[in-house]
Amino acid sequence: MHPLLAALDVDAATTATTLAERLRGHVGGFKVGSHLFTAEGPPFVRALTALGDRVFLDLKYHDIPNTVASAVRAAARMGVWMLNVHASGGRGMMRAARDAARQADSDRIPLVIAVTVLTSFDGPSLADVGIERQVIAHVEHLALLAQDAGLDGVVASPRETGRVRERCGPDFLIVTPGIRSGPPKDGDDQVRTMTAADAVLAGANYLVVGRPIIAAPDPAAAADAIAATLPVSGATGPLGA
Repeated sequence: MHPLLAALDVDAATTATTLAERLRGHVGGFKVGSHLFTAEGPPFVRALTALGDRVFLDLKYHDIPNTVASAVRAAARMGVWMLNVHASGGRGMMRAARDAARQADSDRIPLVIAVTVLTSFDGPSLADVGIERQVIAHVEHLALLAQDAGLDGVVASPRETGRVRERCGPDFLIVTPGIRSGPPKDGDDQVRTMTAADAVLAGANYLVVGRPIIAAPDPAAAADAIAATLPVSGATGPLGA
């Protein structure tokens, strides 16, 4: 599967539908996050999955295990290909999410992955919330916890991808946001970034790319240009179900 997942981080289904139509065949799937999901809800997700699109539902569930399990079952009924929870929700919550996905009454069993540390965080940000580990150490800790809970993989910034791959092995999925063509610009809230090619070389399976694609004058051409920079292994390696 194509490793690029286009983030449909827009305000309305009409805009997102137009983007999806332009990008279909140029990316491997679409990320629907809290921005679009809050505006348009399940009907838009179902419209994509009905067309056969792979949808990564990026709602980062973080609640008590029973509530998260119920949300995962609802997501599975929408036909999503992949969804995520926060690893900081703990082992019990992650296992509940895993079990709910596997037991869901749906045609597709979604992949369940865990968010480690958001790309907007740095060392001082972690310290503000009482975590004294370095970012890379905390990402590693949460990735190993997610693996122990039986999840399919994690979301980690490209800066930690190599460490996660080393510690969690070749079959653990790594989904990587924070893809940029150069250093973060002023006003960019993602601080732990890397180029697409470097992220794949570090071990990423999938790259979630938003603004560099959807804000481009020609989103399909922008996606193709990013894909052209990727090593061959990025398109043919262990890219998941």
